[in-house]
Amino acid sequence: MEKRQFVLGVAFASFFGAAIALIITYFIGPEEKVYIPIESENKAVNFANYKLDSSDFVVPAGLNFIHASKVSTPAVVHIRTEYQSNRGGSQDEAFDRFFRDYFGGEGGGGQGGPARGAGSGVIVSSDGYIVTNNHVIEDASNVQVVLGDNRSYEGEVVGVDPTTDLALIKIAEKGLPTLNYGNSSNIQIGEWVLAVGNPFEFRSTVTAGIVSAKGRNINILRQRDGMQIESFIQTDAAVNPGNSGGALVNLRGELIGINTAIATKTGSFSGYSFAVPSSLVEKVVGDLKEFGEVRRALLGIRILDVTAELAEQEELSVLQGIFVSRVNGGSSADEAGLESGDVIVGIDDRTVNSVAELQESVAVNRPGDEITVAYMRDGKKRYTRAKLQGATETNKVVLASKVEHDGATFSELSDREKRNKNIPGGVKIENLGNGKWKDAGVKEGFVITEIDKKEISGIKDLERIIETYTDEEGVLVEGINSEGKVKYYGIDW
Repeated sequence: MEKRQFVLGVAFASFFGAAIALIITYFIGPEEKVYIPIESENKAVNFANYKLDSSDFVVPAGLNFIHASKVSTPAVVHIRTEYQSNRGGSQDEAFDRFFRDYFGGEGGGGQGGPARGAGSGVIVSSDGYIVTNNHVIEDASNVQVVLGDNRSYEGEVVGVDPTTDLALIKIAEKGLPTLNYGNSSNIQIGEWVLAVGNPFEFRSTVTAGIVSAKGRNINILRQRDGMQIESFIQTDAAVNPGNSGGALVNLRGELIGINTAIATKTGSFSGYSFAVPSSLVEKVVGDLKEFGEVRRALLGIRILDVTAELAEQEELSVLQGIFVSRVNGGSSADEAGLESGDVIVGIDDRTVNSVAELQESVAVNRPGDEITVAYMRDGKKRYTRAKLQGATETNKVVLASKVEHDGATFSELSDREKRNKNIPGGVKIENLGNGKWKDAGVKEGFVITEIDKKEISGIKDLERIIETYTDEEGVLVEGINSEGKVKYYGIDW
């Protein structure tokens, strides 16, 4: 009997103990495990410690956006503009409509009332100078600047530069927070950057991305006067309507660009945004403050990007660089000894591989400045010093508005002609003599918009075709006749 009671007691105790253990495990949970990070055998990962409220947290040193955000947001302003509904302007309507619709236009006031737009700007000096995009304020009858602390001022337009889509405005205030210029030439592809602005009226918005490319030409300013400079920084930081004119900053909170455009099929951000580099911004702002206009320096050459096809055709020794197709007589390039057929590969200490990069490297200078040009000739790398001239000097021939080819004289379209035909650009046959164009049946007044599916927005595009196509090639020319109808011609080039 006693043995039986003992066995039952042990069994009951075991069952009771197991039940208690299950209850504890179910309601309280297993004992908490402590995980210890595995350190690298070579080098420990760098971390930076910061405090937020009263809690500590750890962020990898290269991924901390807090400092840059705190520095940049107070210096980025909200810009509101008003326009008369019947406003005119020097830029064509297609270009105007694209920017107004994309970068925050709020629509017309109806029956002659004012139309409204919105964008962003960056305070670059504490006494009230603010840089933004030209398309944000162009033709505006009223410019209002709202600071991060909600103070509001009327903005005065100091000067504009349509060739870089930049503008400088001024408000009557001192002691303002500013952004320091960073060196956009030193940024690296893959480097983290922040876009700061006011998209969709969401004030002081910060988005992050990386530098996707540099020296990018997207032909958004192509209908200008031939002096346009597009050497954009491409990023994947989200940019939307209202961001235009806002800041692109590095993780030190330095201004490395002014956000200007996106590539999109939807009208909103699709993954790619573009900013004017700060090296160009700083130069334009300096000129506008000092002179009220931009003093543009020129080499006085006609140039093309080197491609595999061009390298083979011209028997070049390199596959990258800028091919000099013509040197204007008396220009700075002419005086420096550059010749047609040379390939420019560097300006000062910077390697240049595209027309966009070359234009930016030259444009940051003023007339009278000297630069070192590295170029290839006969398979050898050479160097020369060039004293840059201004657009009003002998090399202004680069802006020639007419060109002749095989009996036909072509001219640039005026802004009025572009508006009347509802096209962003093209070239017009002004005079027609005997030659291939007349033989093909083309009439005077015909406007060329494409050649072999390549857009012809102005004389420079046509000259590029003339210089690169050989005599044996035939081309398909598309354009608009005097009746406004689209016509096609085959030209035996």
